Amino acid sequence: MSTPDRLIESTRELLWERGYVGTSPKAILEHADAGQGSMYHHFRGKPGLALAAIRRTAEEMRATAEGVLGSPGSPYERIEAYLRRERDVLRGCPIGRLTMDPDVIASDELRAPVDETLEWLRGRLAATVEEGKEQGQFAPSLDGGEIAATILATVQGGYVLARASGSPAAFDTGVRGLLALLAPAR
Repeated sequence: MSTPDRLIESTRELLWERGYVGTSPKAILEHADAGQGSMYHHFRGKPGLALAAIRRTAEEMRATAEGVLGSPGSPYERIEAYLRRERDVLRGCPIGRLTMDPDVIASDELRAPVDETLEWLRGRLAATVEEGKEQGQFAPSLDGGEIAATILATVQGGYVLARASGSPAAFDTGVRGLLALLAPAR
């Protein structure tokens, strides 16, 4: 792996674990096993490196979600697969956690890929719900955008509840409840 890639991957990991403020340039360099000047040689310092790391995390999150939501199966089955996919619930969402970081939110540049990714996910989920409505799987009265926001809120809120309790059970309970509400009538 090249030095810039090691720096980006180390920053991704540290941002997820510690947040922006808790991620010092020294910690990044140590984690990446990179020389002292390498961050400034390849990036505009910590902000530029953080932006590259956030963008890569956002791209990965989109690809993972698309892999599930774009797979074969009914719209309900794809939403279920998205909600039940394997994740490190107690670590939280690497994108969602950035929304709680005041330095990321205060920076238009750092916040943009976070907001764009969450907006993309809402749109992708809404399209899946609308597809399910067209197929008669979901009630015609459902609003795809509102259901997508509910799915996203369930996932992000589930992470918070799981972290607070120290157990993934709260996340799993929220997912089961949402799926019960969305389940097609039989």
